[in-house]
Amino acid sequence: DLVLNQGSTPWRGVYTFLPNGKSYGVHRNVFYEIRNDGITTAYGTISTTEGRVDICDDGFRIIVADGSEIYTYDTQTPATPIAAVSDVDRPTSPNTCIVQSGRVLTDESDSNQFKGSGAYAPTTWGALDYATAETSPDNIIRVVNYRGTATMMGSKTIEYWQNTGGAGFPYAVIASATQEQGLAARWSLGGFMGSYAFLAKNREGQVFVAMLDGYSVKRISNFELDFIINGYTQNSTATGFGYMLGGHAMYQINFPFVMKSWLYDGASKYWSELRYGTDARHRAEIAFELNGVTCVTDYENGKIYRLGENYYTDDGDEIITVLRGKHISKNKKNIRIASLEIGIEPATTTDQTAKPVAGLRVSKDGGHSFGTQTFAKLGKVGEYFTRCIWRRLGIARDFVPEVSISEPIKRVITDAVLRVDEGTS
Repeated sequence: DLVLNQGSTPWRGVYTFLPNGKSYGVHRNVFYEIRNDGITTAYGTISTTEGRVDICDDGFRIIVADGSEIYTYDTQTPATPIAAVSDVDRPTSPNTCIVQSGRVLTDESDSNQFKGSGAYAPTTWGALDYATAETSPDNIIRVVNYRGTATMMGSKTIEYWQNTGGAGFPYAVIASATQEQGLAARWSLGGFMGSYAFLAKNREGQVFVAMLDGYSVKRISNFELDFIINGYTQNSTATGFGYMLGGHAMYQINFPFVMKSWLYDGASKYWSELRYGTDARHRAEIAFELNGVTCVTDYENGKIYRLGENYYTDDGDEIITVLRGKHISKNKKNIRIASLEIGIEPATTTDQTAKPVAGLRVSKDGGHSFGTQTFAKLGKVGEYFTRCIWRRLGIARDFVPEVSISEPIKRVITDAVLRVDEGTS
């Protein structure tokens, strides 16, 4: 569901400022406030025009890092435009930023150092207010505020730094908590289940999807997905975000170079491939909250969409749900498939004349090829007892069903029943 369209280039970063409930973002070089009705108001410019930006806040001011400068915007004087920090000791190449105990902390590009501002003074920086990630000589890819620690996610390790409350720059590493995995892609990090999910990389150079679990790195991808994504190229460009959908915590990761997207359901533990159309990555790139609703930016243009379980198209384009079953066989003998029936909620649509259907394709060679699609009724609005069933599906030693739904309706499949007769050969 479209909220707004800012033009032909994508948003670089969008952020929800909780104290006033407003959202702010950067499009090209302009800093905008985004209203709930989709109206944008410009409040100044930054020096760069492309590439992702990171945004955080200290409860009063919004801070933006764009890889070359750090900027501040005071929400208490909204008419005053965003401005670059001019302190001579400011970070010179900050890609990411967080605020902890009132201090802004940033990384420095191609460095294992992080720097900090004065407490509740994001425009004041000291020459000695920095620290160096010590466990491994890997560069810091991203700084994260996690479990009250300043977490330094490097290319090979993850370190947790604690504010000791001491004089000077009061941060000390929790050496015993250091993890020997790193962050493979800076913008793959997304809030997930009260923690963060991200694309991780181990010492052997293999990537996998993980989440922070306490001070540990917990794998959430399965070995099948790991095999697939390790075959991708330029995984360092991966992007990701988390959101809630129908009470389920979801994490989406995109691989722009190969145009692939994957979605993880934290409740069911299932992974699904997401596509736009027939064979392209999903359009969503950055997630944020607008008026209590999850919204996402488009990776290719300046559109922002509402994301929810009650939107049945991608901005008017059909969404095709494909459910492919597991291999069905028995003792390597021929089996006769008498019928396949799926239980699904009746149609939810404003079109009372709609006659929605589901399509079925069947593979009899282990999933290598599929036959012609046949259709079964799903039931119109209010038709609660319609049976979605396919009969006499043939004989095979290895049978793989694939059900697809492209109708603009809610898709809630409750069960599936396959009736099989075993053969003798």
